[in-house]
Amino acid sequence: MPELLTLSRAARLVGAKRGTLQRMIKSGELATFEGMVSVQDLQRACPGVSLDDEAVLERFAKIKDEAFAQRVRERVLPSSEVLFARLIESSKRLARAQAGLDYHRRIVEHLRQELLKLGDSAASPAAIGGLVAWLGRALRSESDADESQPLLAQDSFMRIMTAQVRVQPSGHEFFVEGNDTVLEAALRAGLSVSYGCSNGNCGKCKATVLQGEIQRTRHCDYVLSEAEKNARVMLMCCNTAVVDLVIEAHEAQGARDLALQSIAARVKSVSAPGEDVRLVHLQTPRSNRLRFLAGQSVSLTLADGTSALLPVASCPCDDRNLEFHVPRRPGDAFSESVFNRLCGMDTVRIDGPSGDFVLDEESSRSLIFVACGSGFAPIKGLIENAMALDFAATIHLYWSASGETGHYLSNLCRSWADALDNFHYVPVTAGTRRSYEEQMDEALARVMEDHQDLCEYDIYVAGPAPPSGEAQRSLLERGLPASQWFVSPATPC
Repeated sequence: MPELLTLSRAARLVGAKRGTLQRMIKSGELATFEGMVSVQDLQRACPGVSLDDEAVLERFAKIKDEAFAQRVRERVLPSSEVLFARLIESSKRLARAQAGLDYHRRIVEHLRQELLKLGDSAASPAAIGGLVAWLGRALRSESDADESQPLLAQDSFMRIMTAQVRVQPSGHEFFVEGNDTVLEAALRAGLSVSYGCSNGNCGKCKATVLQGEIQRTRHCDYVLSEAEKNARVMLMCCNTAVVDLVIEAHEAQGARDLALQSIAARVKSVSAPGEDVRLVHLQTPRSNRLRFLAGQSVSLTLADGTSALLPVASCPCDDRNLEFHVPRRPGDAFSESVFNRLCGMDTVRIDGPSGDFVLDEESSRSLIFVACGSGFAPIKGLIENAMALDFAATIHLYWSASGETGHYLSNLCRSWADALDNFHYVPVTAGTRRSYEEQMDEALARVMEDHQDLCEYDIYVAGPAPPSGEAQRSLLERGLPASQWFVSPATPC
């Protein structure tokens, strides 16, 4: 039986997107066996892939570090206990594979010897001779094995450094790296699994281990019942994966699955990327983080009592560090407080989340994001979430803004484009006298100019004003299904 890989592991191994391999499968370029691909077929379908361990690891590091430029995460090896356990399991797996290979070689060799003996019997010498010659060539031929050896070696190396987790019943997959717990890895991958305190006290992150082995890495005060232990229930916040896992865990399927929360957060920083916008970085307590979906909004209340409903501009994969974009609005009390008085260590109350401007995670289509002015805030959260989930073959961002500092995070967008081969950034500069509706329509016109067939895309649009009805009609007339068109509520301007 050929060596089979899950689609997520195969994509990770060759440095491609899952969506890219899915399209290759759909077009017949890559064969699948019950949803998995063989190493040999993967090697033939991606002949140009680099098989150098360091090059591949550097590519992974570059994508993650540059795509999320604001957040630097320390790269560490797994703990000695986890690494040792993974090495033992990997050694057992390789030993079983080698034993099976040797066993079948002995069978074939024995068969060849027996056929040689039959050559002196009444059987047709030509037929027997042909069969013996074929077996001899098959035993000497190692072309298929040689072809896949580098990929198999690299996969074995990656299995030691990372473990793959598949979540049932959703089928979502993610990788556990370094000393990460299963919960940390799931959140970093953009999954909306259930959890509470994140430190082993509440039991809300329970999951059942269906396959694989885990190891406790953190202290846990919550006590599982004997029935739960026998059923292999674990707390995701306190355990890591030793080998590949299949777990059963609850995931939020939409905004309706998330409870309203009220959290007292601290201001970590207030920065000014542009003259008319402030970036507010809030940090929640370690034991009371905000559960939300990318694209959703929350109500922020300052110490002076002023409040505003703002979209979260960061990814749920870092649920403790929340980013908000506050535009200058003369006469608005909240905006003036942020621009003139808010500073580090101030307390801000967060209430939410709300809204259903969220990603359609069931879709495998490519993504087009269109932002106008401060509408970039929810779009940024959606883009980072899409990068974490890694399901879109390509991502396109069109950002329409006026003035020299209108694209206040343009360098970030360019870093995404530099780090990711499948990310494309198009800044659209509009005149200062144009309305937000006109700016949005201009950006959508660029979308229609660049993409002739829109039925292959999901389009997400956000800005201070919605696009005009004429622009929407034009998109639908160009083949965009209405179900693939997502518009956010108007953002503050």
